[in-house]
Amino acid sequence: MRAFDFTEFTTSHAPALILLERLGWAYLPPAKALAMRGGRKSMGVLVDVLEAQLRRLNAITFRGQRHAFSDANIRRAVQAVAQIPFDSLVATSEQVYDLLTLGKSLEQTIDGYVKSHSLRYIDWQHPENNAFHVSDEFEFERRHSSQVRRPDIVLFVHGIPLAIIECKRPDLKNAVDKGLSQHLRNQRSDEIPELYVYSQLLLSLCQHGAAYATTDTDKGFWSVWQEEDAEAQDARLAAAINAPLTPEVRARLLQERTPEQRQALEELLDSGPRLPTAQDRAIDSLLAPARLLELVYGYVLYDNKIKKIARYQQYFAVKATLERVTDVKGDERRRGGVIWHTTGSGKSLTMVMLAKALALDARILNPKVVIVTDRIDLDVQITKTFKACGRDVKQARTGEHLMRLIREDKSPIISTVIDKFETVASKRARDEDRNIFVLVDEGHRGQYGQSHATMRVVFPNACYIGFTGTPLLKKEKSTARKFGGFIHKYTMNQAVRDGAVAPLRYEGRMSELHGDEAELDRWFERITEGLTQEQQADLKRKFRQAETLFTAD
Repeated sequence: MRAFDFTEFTTSHAPALILLERLGWAYLPPAKALAMRGGRKSMGVLVDVLEAQLRRLNAITFRGQRHAFSDANIRRAVQAVAQIPFDSLVATSEQVYDLLTLGKSLEQTIDGYVKSHSLRYIDWQHPENNAFHVSDEFEFERRHSSQVRRPDIVLFVHGIPLAIIECKRPDLKNAVDKGLSQHLRNQRSDEIPELYVYSQLLLSLCQHGAAYATTDTDKGFWSVWQEEDAEAQDARLAAAINAPLTPEVRARLLQERTPEQRQALEELLDSGPRLPTAQDRAIDSLLAPARLLELVYGYVLYDNKIKKIARYQQYFAVKATLERVTDVKGDERRRGGVIWHTTGSGKSLTMVMLAKALALDARILNPKVVIVTDRIDLDVQITKTFKACGRDVKQARTGEHLMRLIREDKSPIISTVIDKFETVASKRARDEDRNIFVLVDEGHRGQYGQSHATMRVVFPNACYIGFTGTPLLKKEKSTARKFGGFIHKYTMNQAVRDGAVAPLRYEGRMSELHGDEAELDRWFERITEGLTQEQQADLKRKFRQAETLFTAD
């Protein structure tokens, strides 16, 4: 057992547990959590919880009657997740993610009929239907070893460990980086990767800082989270962190504590009101049960074998877009707009996340997404990004092909270069569906002119959403307003502050070179041969004006 760190426990570990309880996570002492995983320290899933919740959550509806899944099928469903064979960290993580988000098909005989029925592991749309638990000092066996690692805090949804936290004391130098490094170490092949295949969100916390990522994220890509309404969050948090705990919750948190831990925890619980910290904000933003489920289900991507989770500007841009495009009455056309996110902030992945969100939104029936660029290389790049993230995309090869895709194909996502619309418009091909969403890359360029008008001929009722990372000129901002106005902005200053892009520092200077004057006169006479004396004198005056400008302080 590692030595008790009083400062880490009282400033980070215990406050995190207390806030998580207040947010809706039920605390499980380490011994109880171990019993729920069959007493096996190599098991990451609380199998007792998972089995009970699968029985409660799932039922088969057949000929108007509800039937329970058989005991054998419940066991198969538990085994599929809890005993998934380990291949590699990311590959196995993707298999787990597909199971959790898509469910599992199981055959069962009802009234003599054998059919496949879908079983859900988590109710993503209704957070209140799920069981949320949190445990700490979670001992997990290293691969091919009897030694264990102890992640500070693990969060479970239906017994499946979806989030892992490392806590650090605030007086450590680069405290957040130290927690981050522990996560990276624990994911190595000789450590505890079999726990991390389930994790969707990883946090490194200390009182005054926090960073988050997902499985197998390199150190340079861990992110910070910022709520768009920070004042409202602080007001909500101040109430949450200072609300009294019920006697039952207090007793639960004090279970299995050493005398030192118990004393520290009781002093913390009785210490009176306090202000929200950076750690509190990160927990509230990322681990409130509804927010965690939303992030995992809608904002996790596997991009060419790299697992990624949304940065906050991507999440809020998609949310703002959904709010806008679903705010319609009757048969009116959906209102579009422009998402302006600075270069380097993940614009292509934002497009993928938006396309996924549109497909998942129950308020939009059979949406079709058309991705438009103004260059072939961008068309290829964005198409590859969508395909690498598991989105099926049909790329229009010619104008005729685009016309066939519009008229005949049922593919939910089409990509094209904008000039192909000329062919489509000339053939009078139209699609008047209101549930077409045209995502326009670098939307401040030609798409706002004649080409944009041509698109509107082909898709007269579509919703047009522009994406750009380029600073907009005054006239382009005016055109953006005509396009539907700005939906969301993420500036260069914000990106530099967040560490998403590196600051560019430069100093404007002229070269301090001085040539031989006689040699320069000969060079001037040579290049001005054939000019009149008046023309030569005029040229010399211009050279002298430039020299004065270049040498000015």
